[in-house]
Amino acid sequence: MVSAAVGGDFEPVQTAHADTFARWRTLVSDSFVPLDVRSDAPDFSGTLRARVLDELSIVEVTATGHQVLRTPALIARSQRQYFKLNLQLSGHGILIQDNREATLGPGDIAVYDTNRPYTLEFDRDFRTLVLMFPHDVLDLSVESVAQLTAVRMAGDAGLGRMISPFMVQLAENLDVLSGSTGHRLAYNAVDLIATMFENELSIRRRPIPGTHGDMLAGIRKYIEAELGDPGLSPAGIAAAHFISTRHLHSVFHEADTTVSSWIRRRRLERCRRDLRDPILADRSVGAIAARWGFLDAAHFSRIFRAAFGEPPTAYRRG
Repeated sequence: MVSAAVGGDFEPVQTAHADTFARWRTLVSDSFVPLDVRSDAPDFSGTLRARVLDELSIVEVTATGHQVLRTPALIARSQRQYFKLNLQLSGHGILIQDNREATLGPGDIAVYDTNRPYTLEFDRDFRTLVLMFPHDVLDLSVESVAQLTAVRMAGDAGLGRMISPFMVQLAENLDVLSGSTGHRLAYNAVDLIATMFENELSIRRRPIPGTHGDMLAGIRKYIEAELGDPGLSPAGIAAAHFISTRHLHSVFHEADTTVSSWIRRRRLERCRRDLRDPILADRSVGAIAARWGFLDAAHFSRIFRAAFGEPPTAYRRG
C-alpha cells in the first residue's frame, strides 16, 4: 500500500518516478495492492505522487499506456480489503469488473473493489487520481457498492458536476493535504463519494410511493437526523410517522434488520469516524459517545469492541 512509501502527514508529498517498465511494475504493486502490470510500449515512463492520511491513500498517476490486472492469486495474498476510486484527469481508460465495463474520459469517476478481480486498461498516455480506502471507511455495505463497480459516473452530469471538480482540486493540491485539515478534507471526499453512490443506488432502486420501501427510506432519513438524541426509540419513531410500533418493526423486518440494531449501527459508525478525526482529538471518548446517544461509557466500550474488534481507546490510537 502507498503508506509504505509515504511519510507522515506533515512531510512533503512523496513522488516516485519510473523510467523503465520493470521499475513501474514494482512501484505500482508496492503503492497499492499486489497487481499484474503489462505493457507493450517500447519506451515507458510513469510517475506517482502520493499522500496518505490515516488509512486513505490519495495517489496521482501519470504514465504511458498500460494494463493493470488484479487476479484471484494476487487477491489471496492480501489481507486488507479496499475500495479504489478512479477519477480520470486526462486520457481515457477502461475499467472491467463484475461483468461490467466502464469507459472513462476526463472528469469521469468509477469505483472498484480490490477483493475481486478487475482490469484497468489505458491505451495511451494518461493521468488519473486514485483514492484507496478500506471497505469499512465507507458508510455503505460492500453489497451495495458491488452494484456500482465498473459503472461510469459522469463528471459533467448530476452530482458529478460538483464532486468531480472537488476531486480534481485534491489532485492539484496534494502538497497542502497535511495535518488535521488534510485529514478532514480527505474524509470529506469519502463522504461526497458516499453521497454520489447513495444517489446512484437510489435511482436504481427508487421505491414505489406508498410501499414499505418508500416508508423505510423516509424513516432512515429521520433516524439519521435524530441519532444524537439518547431518547430516540421505536415508539417515538413510529409516532413521528403516524404508524404503530408493530408496523414499524414490520417495515424493518422486511429489510432483514431491526429498528434498534439499525440505530446502534449508525451511531457506532458516527462514533468511529469521530474517534479518528484529529479535529476532535481533545474530546474524550465518553464525550464522543454521548454526542451520538451513548450515555453509558462502559456499555459503549463493550458494543464498540464487539462491532470493530477493539475498544474505542485502542481504535483511536490507530
